[in-house]
Amino acid sequence: MITDQAKHGIAEIFCQAARTRLPATAGDSCDITAVPMWDDAHPAAPHALALTISSIAFRLLFVLHFNKDDATRAYYVGGDAAGSLSESLMEFANLCCGYMNQQLVNYFPDLGMSTPYELNSACVGYLDELHPAHVWAYELLIGGTARLGVTLCLCAQAPLDFRAELAAAADSEGELELF
Repeated sequence: MITDQAKHGIAEIFCQAARTRLPATAGDSCDITAVPMWDDAHPAAPHALALTISSIAFRLLFVLHFNKDDATRAYYVGGDAAGSLSESLMEFANLCCGYMNQQLVNYFPDLGMSTPYELNSACVGYLDELHPAHVWAYELLIGGTARLGVTLCLCAQAPLDFRAELAAAADSEGELELF
C-alpha cells in the first residue's frame, strides 16, 4: 500500500525533476499536465525510453515517450545532422531520473538506478502485468516546442509512506556518483 502522502511526494519530486532536468537550455519552460492513463483517446508517442529506480521496498519505472518529429529533434539535437535524438533524450531522461533518485534516497537509502534503454511505447499497455500500486501519466511541453510524455509506474513490495521535503535543485551536469 502506498499512502496519498507518498503518491503526492513522488509526483512532486517528478515535477521538480522534469522542470529542472528535461529542458535542453536552462530557463526554458516545462509545462506539465497530468493525464489519464494512455489510451486511444490519449495515445502515448510511439517511442519510449525506460529507466528504473529500485529499492528493497519498491520499484519505480520511469518511461519517457517521444515522437521523432522535427520539433523534438530540433529542440534536443539542434543542427547536428549526425546526432541521435534517442541518445540525446537518454541523457536528459537519465538526468531527470537521477534527480528523482537523489531526492528519494533521503527516504529510502538502498536505492539503485538502471541505465536508460529504448522500447516501443506500446509497452505501457502491459503495465498492469506488474501489479502496480500506482501509475501516473503526464504530457510535457518543453521549451514551447518539444512534446514528451512520461509514465511513472510504482510497484511496491512493502507499505510506502513518506513526506517529501524537496531539496533545492542543484545546477549539476549529471556527475557520476560512486558508491
